[in-house]
Amino acid sequence: MALNFRYNPPSVIKKLFNDFYWTTSNNKILLTFDDGPTTQSTETILKTLDNLKIKTVFFCVGNNVQKYSKLTNSILTEGHTIANHTFNHKKLTEINIDETVKELDSFNNLLEEKHNYKVKYFRPPYGKFRFSTNRLLKEKLLKNVMWSLLTYDYKNDFNLVKFAVKNNLNSSSIIVLHDSIKSKDIISDSIKFIIDESYKQGFNFGEPAECLK
Repeated sequence: MALNFRYNPPSVIKKLFNDFYWTTSNNKILLTFDDGPTTQSTETILKTLDNLKIKTVFFCVGNNVQKYSKLTNSILTEGHTIANHTFNHKKLTEINIDETVKELDSFNNLLEEKHNYKVKYFRPPYGKFRFSTNRLLKEKLLKNVMWSLLTYDYKNDFNLVKFAVKNNLNSSSIIVLHDSIKSKDIISDSIKFIIDESYKQGFNFGEPAECLK
């Protein structure tokens, strides 16, 4: 199933897949970053988050974790959460169940064997999944974390990010940003803007474990 929406998934999809996280469970905002780690963006993101005292979830791609082990360690050392975004960033709607299992297991095994880290959360690349995804994730003891605010930072246009945030932010938003070369030029400004706008509206940020209970 492909989620065709502009910023926030439609309520009918959320009701149909109510086992997935679409918003936080504690009325606090959660920042998330897809596709890393990368040499172009990860260190900038970590520095910005450290300055702002915010903890987030990095939905990493396994082959990037494998290539950039030091950056992966930095994410964990800084107290952030790493989650499964498949090993090769494949669309689940275009691969069969056996390959899906391989994508999930290869990522989880890599994190456990090389970083002594137990993965708890998952997000499908491109937001695409099958009806069978929920059952499979339950078998793997993974919680599927979707989102309620897509920022379009990957288009590398800061004005698009500002528009998305100003018009769609709420107190329990799960926000998608990207740890990638596409968004590297605006990622720090995007994070800062989200933080500032959230505080202006009286919202607070939560840590992953409390937001995804």
